[in-house]
Amino acid sequence: MAENRHHKLGLSDDQVLEMYETMLLARRIDERMWLLNRAGKIPFVISCQGQEAAQVGAAFALDREKDYVLPYYRDMGVVLTFGMTARDLMLSGFAKAEDPNSGGRQMPGHFGQKKNRIVTGSSPVTTQVPHAVGVALAGRMEGKDLVTFVTFGEGSSNQGDFHEGANFAGVHKLPVIFMCENNKYAISVPIEKQLACEKVSDRAIGYGMPGVTVDGNDPLEVYQAVKEAAERGRRGEGPSLIETVSYRLTPHSSDDDDRSYRARDEVAEAKNNDPIITFALYLKENGIMDDEKEKAINDKIMELVNEATEYAEKAPYADSEQALKYVYAEE
Repeated sequence: MAENRHHKLGLSDDQVLEMYETMLLARRIDERMWLLNRAGKIPFVISCQGQEAAQVGAAFALDREKDYVLPYYRDMGVVLTFGMTARDLMLSGFAKAEDPNSGGRQMPGHFGQKKNRIVTGSSPVTTQVPHAVGVALAGRMEGKDLVTFVTFGEGSSNQGDFHEGANFAGVHKLPVIFMCENNKYAISVPIEKQLACEKVSDRAIGYGMPGVTVDGNDPLEVYQAVKEAAERGRRGEGPSLIETVSYRLTPHSSDDDDRSYRARDEVAEAKNNDPIITFALYLKENGIMDDEKEKAINDKIMELVNEATEYAEKAPYADSEQALKYVYAEE
Protein backbone atom coordinates (compact mmCIF):
# COMPACT_ATOMS: atom_id res chain seq x y z
CA MET A 1 0.00 0.00 0.00
CA ALA A 2 1.19 3.51 -0.80
CA GLU A 3 2.27 5.73 2.03
CA ASN A 4 -0.24 7.95 3.82
CA ARG A 5 -3.06 7.36 1.36
CA HIS A 6 -5.57 8.17 4.08
CA HIS A 7 -4.31 11.76 4.43
CA LYS A 8 -5.00 12.34 0.73
CA LEU A 9 -8.57 11.18 1.39
CA GLY A 10 -8.94 13.62 4.29
CA LEU A 11 -8.77 10.92 6.97
CA SER A 12 -6.74 11.47 10.14
CA ASP A 13 -4.52 8.87 11.79
CA ASP A 14 -7.10 8.52 14.56
CA GLN A 15 -9.87 7.88 12.04
CA VAL A 16 -8.04 5.08 10.25
CA LEU A 17 -7.16 3.55 13.59
CA GLU A 18 -10.86 3.65 14.50
CA MET A 19 -11.63 1.96 11.17
CA TYR A 20 -9.20 -0.83 12.02
CA GLU A 21 -10.65 -1.23 15.52
CA THR A 22 -14.18 -1.50 14.09
CA MET A 23 -13.05 -4.09 11.54
CA LEU A 24 -11.34 -6.09 14.27
CA LEU A 25 -14.37 -5.85 16.57
CA ALA A 26 -16.58 -7.25 13.81
CA ARG A 27 -14.11 -10.11 13.26
CA ARG A 28 -13.81 -10.98 16.96
CA ILE A 29 -17.60 -10.91 17.51
CA ASP A 30 -18.04 -13.15 14.48
CA GLU A 31 -15.37 -15.61 15.63
CA ARG A 32 -16.95 -15.77 19.10
CA MET A 33 -20.36 -16.45 17.57
CA TRP A 34 -18.97 -19.44 15.70
CA LEU A 35 -17.60 -20.87 18.95
CA LEU A 36 -20.94 -20.29 20.68
CA ASN A 37 -22.77 -21.94 17.80
CA ARG A 38 -20.52 -25.00 17.86
CA ALA A 39 -21.02 -25.17 21.64
CA GLY A 40 -24.79 -25.30 21.06
CA LYS A 41 -25.41 -21.95 22.73
CA ILE A 42 -26.60 -19.88 19.75
CA PRO A 43 -28.48 -21.33 16.80
CA PHE A 44 -27.09 -19.60 13.72
CA VAL A 45 -24.18 -17.55 12.38
CA ILE A 46 -23.87 -15.83 9.01
CA SER A 47 -20.40 -14.33 8.76
CA CYS A 48 -18.83 -11.03 7.86
CA GLN A 49 -15.33 -12.54 7.82
CA GLY A 50 -13.37 -11.31 4.80
CA GLN A 51 -15.75 -8.42 4.12
CA GLU A 52 -15.04 -6.14 7.09
CA ALA A 53 -12.86 -3.73 5.08
CA ALA A 54 -15.59 -3.06 2.52
CA GLN A 55 -18.24 -2.64 5.20
CA VAL A 56 -16.30 -0.34 7.52
CA GLY A 57 -14.62 1.65 4.74
CA ALA A 58 -18.04 2.34 3.21
CA ALA A 59 -19.81 3.22 6.45
CA PHE A 60 -17.07 5.70 7.44
CA ALA A 61 -17.71 7.59 4.18
CA LEU A 62 -21.32 8.30 5.15
CA ASP A 63 -22.85 10.90 7.47
CA ARG A 64 -23.68 8.98 10.64
CA GLU A 65 -25.95 11.79 11.83
CA LYS A 66 -28.38 11.84 8.92
CA ASP A 67 -27.82 9.07 6.32
CA TYR A 68 -29.79 5.81 6.35
CA VAL A 69 -28.27 2.36 5.96
CA LEU A 70 -30.13 -0.72 4.74
CA PRO A 71 -27.63 -3.51 5.40
CA TYR A 72 -27.72 -7.09 4.24
CA TYR A 73 -27.20 -9.98 6.62
CA ARG A 74 -23.38 -9.98 6.68
CA ASP A 75 -23.00 -6.28 7.44
CA MET A 76 -21.71 -6.35 11.01
CA GLY A 77 -19.03 -3.78 10.10
CA VAL A 78 -21.66 -1.34 8.81
CA VAL A 79 -23.96 -1.56 11.82
CA LEU A 80 -21.09 -1.31 14.32
CA THR A 81 -19.90 1.86 12.57
CA PHE A 82 -23.43 3.29 12.73
CA GLY A 83 -23.75 2.77 16.47
CA MET A 84 -24.65 -0.82 17.29
CA THR A 85 -22.60 -2.41 20.06
CA ALA A 86 -21.07 -5.83 20.68
CA ARG A 87 -23.74 -6.32 23.35
CA ASP A 88 -26.54 -5.50 20.87
CA LEU A 89 -25.23 -8.10 18.44
CA MET A 90 -24.73 -10.78 21.08
CA LEU A 91 -28.26 -10.23 22.41
CA SER A 92 -29.43 -10.91 18.87
CA GLY A 93 -27.28 -14.06 18.62
CA PHE A 94 -28.76 -15.42 21.84
CA ALA A 95 -32.30 -14.26 20.83
CA LYS A 96 -32.88 -12.44 24.10
CA ALA A 97 -35.68 -10.00 24.96
CA GLU A 98 -33.32 -7.01 24.93
CA ASP A 99 -32.18 -7.65 21.37
CA PRO A 100 -32.65 -4.20 19.78
CA ASN A 101 -33.05 -5.65 16.30
CA SER A 102 -36.21 -7.67 16.91
CA GLY A 103 -36.62 -8.46 20.61
CA GLY A 104 -35.25 -11.93 19.95
CA ARG A 105 -37.79 -12.64 17.20
CA GLN A 106 -35.43 -12.80 14.23
CA MET A 107 -32.36 -14.84 13.41
CA PRO A 108 -29.01 -12.98 13.49
CA GLY A 109 -28.24 -10.72 10.55
CA HIS A 110 -31.66 -9.07 10.50
CA PHE A 111 -30.26 -5.73 11.60
CA GLY A 112 -32.53 -2.86 12.57
CA GLN A 113 -32.18 0.06 14.98
CA LYS A 114 -34.35 3.12 14.53
CA LYS A 115 -32.23 5.52 16.62
CA ASN A 116 -29.20 4.89 14.40
CA ARG A 117 -31.15 4.90 11.11
CA ILE A 118 -30.42 1.22 10.46
CA VAL A 119 -33.49 0.08 8.54
CA THR A 120 -34.76 -3.41 9.36
CA GLY A 121 -34.06 -6.09 6.79
CA SER A 122 -36.14 -9.12 5.91
CA SER A 123 -35.35 -12.76 5.19
CA PRO A 124 -35.92 -12.81 1.41
CA VAL A 125 -32.70 -11.49 -0.08
CA THR A 126 -32.59 -8.10 -1.85
CA THR A 127 -35.87 -6.77 -0.47
CA GLN A 128 -33.84 -4.00 1.21
CA VAL A 129 -32.97 -2.49 -2.19
CA PRO A 130 -36.41 -1.07 -3.12
CA HIS A 131 -36.79 -0.01 0.53
CA ALA A 132 -33.60 2.07 0.23
CA VAL A 133 -34.97 3.68 -2.91
CA GLY A 134 -38.22 4.46 -1.09
CA VAL A 135 -36.39 6.07 1.84
CA ALA A 136 -34.39 8.22 -0.60
CA LEU A 137 -37.59 9.29 -2.37
CA ALA A 138 -39.25 10.12 0.97
CA GLY A 139 -36.20 12.15 1.99
CA ARG A 140 -36.39 14.17 -1.19
CA MET A 141 -40.14 14.75 -0.79
CA GLU A 142 -39.52 16.02 2.75
CA GLY A 143 -36.61 18.21 1.64
CA LYS A 144 -34.04 16.35 3.73
CA ASP A 145 -30.34 16.20 2.94
CA LEU A 146 -29.85 12.46 3.23
CA VAL A 147 -28.32 9.62 1.27
CA THR A 148 -29.40 6.00 1.56
CA PHE A 149 -26.81 3.24 1.46
CA VAL A 150 -27.87 -0.30 0.65
CA THR A 151 -25.77 -3.44 0.41
CA PHE A 152 -26.34 -6.88 -1.10
CA GLY A 153 -24.36 -9.84 -2.38
CA GLU A 154 -23.54 -10.51 -6.02
CA GLY A 155 -26.17 -13.28 -6.00
CA SER A 156 -28.74 -10.67 -4.99
CA SER A 157 -27.81 -8.53 -7.99
CA ASN A 158 -29.62 -11.13 -10.09
CA GLN A 159 -32.91 -10.64 -8.24
CA GLY A 160 -35.76 -8.54 -9.59
CA ASP A 161 -35.71 -6.30 -6.52
CA PHE A 162 -32.24 -5.02 -7.45
CA HIS A 163 -33.19 -4.23 -11.05
CA GLU A 164 -36.48 -2.56 -10.16
CA GLY A 165 -34.87 -0.50 -7.40
CA ALA A 166 -31.92 0.54 -9.56
CA ASN A 167 -34.20 1.49 -12.45
CA PHE A 168 -36.49 3.62 -10.28
CA ALA A 169 -33.55 5.35 -8.58
CA GLY A 170 -31.91 6.01 -11.94
CA VAL A 171 -35.03 7.45 -13.55
CA HIS A 172 -35.74 9.75 -10.61
CA LYS A 173 -32.07 10.56 -9.85
CA LEU A 174 -32.43 9.56 -6.21
CA PRO A 175 -29.51 9.75 -3.73
CA VAL A 176 -29.01 5.99 -3.34
CA ILE A 177 -25.69 4.17 -3.09
CA PHE A 178 -26.06 0.57 -4.22
CA MET A 179 -23.08 -1.42 -2.92
CA CYS A 180 -22.68 -5.01 -4.05
CA GLU A 181 -20.38 -6.97 -1.74
CA ASN A 182 -19.12 -9.53 -4.23
CA ASN A 183 -17.65 -12.35 -2.17
CA LYS A 184 -17.45 -14.75 -5.15
CA TYR A 185 -20.21 -17.17 -4.05
CA ALA A 186 -24.02 -17.04 -3.83
CA ILE A 187 -24.13 -19.82 -1.23
CA SER A 188 -22.60 -22.59 -3.39
CA VAL A 189 -22.80 -20.96 -6.83
CA PRO A 190 -19.60 -19.26 -8.08
CA ILE A 191 -19.88 -15.89 -9.75
CA GLU A 192 -19.05 -17.20 -13.23
CA LYS A 193 -22.28 -19.23 -13.09
CA GLN A 194 -24.32 -16.21 -11.95
CA LEU A 195 -23.45 -13.38 -14.35
CA ALA A 196 -23.06 -13.23 -18.12
CA CYS A 197 -21.26 -9.87 -17.83
CA GLU A 198 -17.77 -9.63 -16.40
CA LYS A 199 -18.58 -7.39 -13.42
CA VAL A 200 -21.66 -6.53 -11.39
CA SER A 201 -20.78 -2.87 -11.97
CA ASP A 202 -21.27 -3.39 -15.73
CA ARG A 203 -25.00 -3.33 -15.02
CA ALA A 204 -24.95 0.33 -13.93
CA ILE A 205 -25.10 1.77 -17.44
CA GLY A 206 -28.50 0.16 -18.00
CA TYR A 207 -29.90 2.30 -15.21
CA GLY A 208 -28.19 5.56 -16.09
CA MET A 209 -25.76 5.62 -13.21
CA PRO A 210 -21.98 5.29 -12.85
CA GLY A 211 -20.65 1.89 -11.86
CA VAL A 212 -17.26 1.12 -10.37
CA THR A 213 -15.51 -2.03 -9.15
CA VAL A 214 -13.04 -1.65 -6.26
CA ASP A 215 -10.85 -3.83 -4.07
CA GLY A 216 -13.09 -4.91 -1.19
CA ASN A 217 -10.04 -5.82 0.89
CA ASP A 218 -8.90 -2.19 0.91
CA PRO A 219 -11.03 -0.01 3.22
CA LEU A 220 -9.49 3.20 1.87
CA GLU A 221 -10.36 2.39 -1.74
CA VAL A 222 -13.93 1.57 -0.71
CA TYR A 223 -14.10 4.75 1.42
CA GLN A 224 -13.10 6.87 -1.57
CA ALA A 225 -15.68 5.27 -3.89
CA VAL A 226 -18.52 5.62 -1.39
CA LYS A 227 -17.52 9.19 -0.48
CA GLU A 228 -17.68 10.19 -4.15
CA ALA A 229 -21.03 8.43 -4.56
CA ALA A 230 -22.44 10.18 -1.48
CA GLU A 231 -21.31 13.58 -2.78
CA ARG A 232 -22.92 12.85 -6.15
CA GLY A 233 -26.18 11.96 -4.42
CA ARG A 234 -26.16 15.10 -2.29
CA ARG A 235 -25.59 17.24 -5.39
CA GLY A 236 -28.73 15.79 -6.94
CA GLU A 237 -26.84 13.80 -9.58
CA GLY A 238 -28.52 10.50 -8.72
CA PRO A 239 -27.52 7.00 -7.66
CA SER A 240 -24.27 5.06 -7.97
CA LEU A 241 -23.41 1.35 -8.13
CA ILE A 242 -20.26 0.21 -6.34
CA GLU A 243 -18.98 -3.36 -6.47
CA THR A 244 -16.50 -4.39 -3.80
CA VAL A 245 -14.61 -7.59 -4.57
CA SER A 246 -13.47 -9.70 -1.64
CA TYR A 247 -13.72 -13.34 -0.55
CA ARG A 248 -16.01 -15.05 1.94
CA LEU A 249 -13.57 -16.70 4.35
CA THR A 250 -16.19 -18.89 6.06
CA PRO A 251 -18.93 -21.19 4.79
CA HIS A 252 -22.12 -19.38 3.73
CA SER A 253 -23.51 -19.88 7.23
CA SER A 254 -23.16 -22.18 10.21
CA ASP A 255 -25.55 -24.57 8.43
CA ASP A 256 -23.39 -24.81 5.29
CA ASP A 257 -20.51 -27.15 4.42
CA ASP A 258 -18.46 -25.29 1.82
CA ARG A 259 -16.12 -28.25 1.28
CA SER A 260 -18.64 -29.57 -1.23
CA TYR A 261 -18.09 -26.64 -3.62
CA ARG A 262 -14.80 -24.88 -2.69
CA ALA A 263 -11.28 -26.30 -2.80
CA ARG A 264 -9.38 -25.92 0.47
CA ASP A 265 -6.37 -24.38 -1.26
CA GLU A 266 -8.63 -21.67 -2.74
CA VAL A 267 -9.81 -20.66 0.74
CA ALA A 268 -6.26 -20.83 2.11
CA GLU A 269 -5.00 -18.58 -0.71
CA ALA A 270 -7.76 -16.03 0.00
CA LYS A 271 -6.64 -15.82 3.63
CA ASN A 272 -3.35 -14.31 2.41
CA ASN A 273 -5.39 -11.20 1.50
CA ASP A 274 -7.28 -11.07 4.80
CA PRO A 275 -8.12 -7.35 5.20
CA ILE A 276 -7.59 -7.45 8.96
CA ILE A 277 -3.96 -8.42 8.35
CA THR A 278 -3.30 -6.20 5.33
CA PHE A 279 -4.81 -3.06 6.91
CA ALA A 280 -2.85 -3.65 10.13
CA LEU A 281 0.28 -3.80 7.97
CA TYR A 282 -0.65 -0.47 6.32
CA LEU A 283 -1.06 1.16 9.74
CA LYS A 284 2.30 -0.18 10.89
CA GLU A 285 4.06 0.95 7.70
CA ASN A 286 2.76 4.46 8.33
CA GLY A 287 3.75 4.55 11.99
CA ILE A 288 0.15 4.66 13.25
CA MET A 289 0.28 1.29 15.00
CA ASP A 290 3.04 -0.97 16.29
CA ASP A 291 2.92 -4.51 17.70
CA GLU A 292 2.39 -3.23 21.24
CA LYS A 293 -0.54 -1.01 20.23
CA GLU A 294 -2.01 -3.81 18.12
CA LYS A 295 -1.98 -6.12 21.16
CA ALA A 296 -3.55 -3.43 23.35
CA ILE A 297 -6.35 -2.90 20.80
CA ASN A 298 -6.99 -6.63 20.52
CA ASP A 299 -7.05 -7.00 24.32
CA LYS A 300 -9.53 -4.13 24.63
CA ILE A 301 -11.77 -5.64 21.96
CA MET A 302 -11.66 -9.09 23.56
CA GLU A 303 -12.80 -7.50 26.82
CA LEU A 304 -15.77 -6.00 24.97
CA VAL A 305 -16.60 -9.32 23.34
CA ASN A 306 -16.29 -11.23 26.62
CA GLU A 307 -18.49 -8.73 28.44
CA ALA A 308 -21.08 -8.81 25.64
CA THR A 309 -21.11 -12.62 25.61
CA GLU A 310 -21.49 -12.88 29.37
CA TYR A 311 -24.23 -10.24 29.50
CA ALA A 312 -26.23 -11.72 26.61
CA GLU A 313 -25.99 -15.28 27.87
CA LYS A 314 -27.40 -14.26 31.26
CA ALA A 315 -30.05 -11.88 29.87
CA PRO A 316 -33.68 -13.06 30.03
CA TYR A 317 -35.64 -14.40 27.10
CA ALA A 318 -38.88 -12.65 26.16
CA ASP A 319 -41.96 -13.79 28.08
CA SER A 320 -44.29 -16.04 26.10
CA GLU A 321 -46.99 -13.37 26.52
CA GLN A 322 -44.88 -11.13 24.27
CA ALA A 323 -45.25 -13.43 21.22
CA LEU A 324 -47.85 -11.22 19.57
CA LYS A 325 -46.27 -7.91 20.56
CA TYR A 326 -45.58 -5.71 17.50
CA VAL A 327 -47.99 -7.88 15.48
CA TYR A 328 -51.28 -6.30 16.49
CA ALA A 329 -51.88 -2.69 17.50
CA GLU A 330 -52.18 -2.20 21.23
CA GLU A 331 -54.87 -0.04 22.81
